Amino acid sequence: MASISSPAGPDHSFSPRVLRWWQVAQAAVWVVGIVIVAALLFFPGLGVLLMWNILIPVAPLLLVVGAGVWRNICPLAITALLPRRLGFSQKKKMSAEFQAWLGLAAIVALYLIVPLRHAVLNMNGPGTALLLIGVSTLAFWMGYRYEWKSGWCNSLCPVHPVERMYSSKAGLGVPNAHCSSCMKCVAPCPDSTPGIHPLTVRKMLQQRIGGYLMVGGFPGFVWGWFQVPDQPVWAGWASLPDIYLIPFAGAACTSALYGTLEWLLPKKQEQRLINIFAATAVSCYYWFRLPALLGFGRFPDNGVLVNLRGTIPAWTVTAAAALLVLFLFWWIVWRQPGKQSWMVRPAYG
Repeated sequence: MASISSPAGPDHSFSPRVLRWWQVAQAAVWVVGIVIVAALLFFPGLGVLLMWNILIPVAPLLLVVGAGVWRNICPLAITALLPRRLGFSQKKKMSAEFQAWLGLAAIVALYLIVPLRHAVLNMNGPGTALLLIGVSTLAFWMGYRYEWKSGWCNSLCPVHPVERMYSSKAGLGVPNAHCSSCMKCVAPCPDSTPGIHPLTVRKMLQQRIGGYLMVGGFPGFVWGWFQVPDQPVWAGWASLPDIYLIPFAGAACTSALYGTLEWLLPKKQEQRLINIFAATAVSCYYWFRLPALLGFGRFPDNGVLVNLRGTIPAWTVTAAAALLVLFLFWWIVWRQPGKQSWMVRPAYG
């Protein structure tokens, strides 16, 4: 395979051996995904533990320090690209306007799905499995219909807005193990555009709305999510306002704050302001989630991986969370990285 050259850095050799190792990792993670879905269906307690208390808590930190690694091994990305790899994708080019609408739809889906964890998904293994199966089917169909990553990974995937939010200061520029050549399926390509964030492109109204929802709203949304307890028993549709009200109110407050600061600060400070809001969102997540994993959360029975309450002092968990928050702010706000993209762009096809 030819050498891959990054537009923002030195040449990177992408040998067949390196590709094989990535393919092994992709296959292994895809099998792990199948195992998790099976566990959710047949061993719900284990499946919920694996999905919500192990995999998901690791994901934000991985996006911060190595979004390209996740992009290479994401099971949904592998599923979405199967039609292309098996030779029966229709390879339809997606218009810029449709891509913008799908990007906004992904953010709306993120805001609607995450609070449902409190009402259904955190306690219901089969429900989570059905969600994953449905999303996987949609990803497969979008990959069948559209060119390369345009149908799912770079548009409709609800995780993609979070990738853009947390990963503007990429630390690892890994080879692109999905794209053997760049077919310009979307512009700009998030994989190979250094410093990309939710407001990088804002020519269309959909892009501006989606960008502000993520940059301004996401910190308050994350904070609000942790103020709502899980409902151990499904309480019916009438309970849905309870799980959405505080996260949406939090999002509205931080959106207003972001809009005010953006208006007051000079344009040259915009990137730093975006980074501060990104660091605040992911830091808020771990400030609450790390203690909860160890049994020290605000709602002691929610989201526990291993209960260490009574085994270790509470201050040690608080100190660990504080150190992680300091690291995240250093990485996203204060660190001065090179012009590094998530992945190295392959040669144009």
